[in-house]
Amino acid sequence: QDEAQQHNNHFASLPSSTLPPSTPHLIKQRTTMFPLKPFYTQAVGGGAATPDDGQDEAGNNPDNIAAWSLTATIAFTLFVYTFEGMLDHRQKMAYQKTQFPKELETTVSKIDSAAATKTGDAKKNEDENEDDTKLLPKLQDKFKNSQIYGLDKINFGMIASSYDVFESVVFLVTGFLPFMWDASARIGNQWFGWEAAENEIKVTLIFLLLVTLVGTVTSLPFELYSTFQIEKKHGFNKQTYGLFFADKVKSLLLTFVIGGPFIALLLRIIQNGGDYFFLYVWAFMFVFSVFMMTIVPVFIMPLFNKYEPLSDGDLKTRIHALADRIQYPLKKLFVMDGSKRSSHSNAFMFGFGSNKRIVLFDTLLEQVHDDEILAILGHELGHWKLGHTLTNFFVTQIYFGAAFYFFSLCYTNRDLYASFGFDDETQSIPSVIALMLFFQTLWAPVDKILSFILTMFSRHCEFAADRFSVDLGMSQTLQSGLCKIHLENLGAMCPDPYYSSYHYSHPPLVERLSAMMQLDDKTK
Repeated sequence: QDEAQQHNNHFASLPSSTLPPSTPHLIKQRTTMFPLKPFYTQAVGGGAATPDDGQDEAGNNPDNIAAWSLTATIAFTLFVYTFEGMLDHRQKMAYQKTQFPKELETTVSKIDSAAATKTGDAKKNEDENEDDTKLLPKLQDKFKNSQIYGLDKINFGMIASSYDVFESVVFLVTGFLPFMWDASARIGNQWFGWEAAENEIKVTLIFLLLVTLVGTVTSLPFELYSTFQIEKKHGFNKQTYGLFFADKVKSLLLTFVIGGPFIALLLRIIQNGGDYFFLYVWAFMFVFSVFMMTIVPVFIMPLFNKYEPLSDGDLKTRIHALADRIQYPLKKLFVMDGSKRSSHSNAFMFGFGSNKRIVLFDTLLEQVHDDEILAILGHELGHWKLGHTLTNFFVTQIYFGAAFYFFSLCYTNRDLYASFGFDDETQSIPSVIALMLFFQTLWAPVDKILSFILTMFSRHCEFAADRFSVDLGMSQTLQSGLCKIHLENLGAMCPDPYYSSYHYSHPPLVERLSAMMQLDDKTK
């Protein structure tokens, strides 16, 4: 490389009349590799771009900052991939540990001791209590399985993320987006007689259909392997191939039925909203969010699972009493057949105003006792009582407002889109392309930072909801319930601190248990 540089410097120092005719062109080629431009562009298809005045051999103007957008996007993508890959490697090393974590052992021992003290001197079923109620031996017994499960997931995740980055870079460099848009325009023109300039929204729907199908096909092998290899290997997957593909078809149909009109309305607002279109888009996103929060649990979720009322009994009575205690307007209580897809467990709430509902996975009912279910619901109800649900909703709306405001500032910047292959001056920039490229380029770093901030906020909310359940007098049962859920789901018992801080929306188990024990000590 040094010799080549000296060779170029030697040529550059010679009078132009002494250089061979092709030499200036070769030197220029070596010095104009950047900024990058995709192979396929709208102006020249798949051929080489013809430089205009002030442009390099690739058809870019290096003095224009926007011309570097493609190069910067690829660089940022590779930076994030490298950074997250380092965290993945740290987590992989954590999963390779063979010794049960000492801090977790000490913490869970205290839970077992507190449970034994609560039992007192009762001798009835003493052997059963010794074998079946102590959590530490169970966690230690499942530690190896948990580590293997986590290692399988992190190894597969690293492969999947490598492919995702490879695909993203290849699509950017080859000009996948301009190629697919031009193909969509040709389909619209040849099959339906639509001119792209006059029927942009219709062509957009064709474009999104094609891109969605491509994304579905490329992601399918990874989804199949994750579900029918990793999850099945560790005893979680209960799906059949028929159910898996039925879910996939339903999801695609819902995407087209709901997503199509949504995109059409969104683009119409952007095109006709004038300079302040971002305000109208913001209002539209608010209405659409409320609409989706209303129809998803009532109409969409039942397409995938059965929701049956919780049978009458002591548990149902106690849940309603807990809801009344904190003035939660509970109207319906359901059990969902989550076991038909997975043995993982969960519980959640939904509903507006005075029409609240709680859903329990049938797997949760099998994994924990009634007292522990109440403590877990005390945690979930804490999110509502403390305003976390409403806060998250409004934070999301603020996020949308800020994103579309900044999008409005660069919406008409043709140089930005030209760097990605949309360089035909005779064609207007499709609004959907402008949106996609904005969120993929300028907004991507902001999104990463905001995502991390929201992750930290989510962890704060989890600690607060735990505290709420503790204040209800459910500390010990919440601790044991969390341990059992962690046990049954083979959760990570010794996660890497940096990895968990970056990725986990919930704090690691030992941190939550320790925090609750500190609260207990303060109340003694």
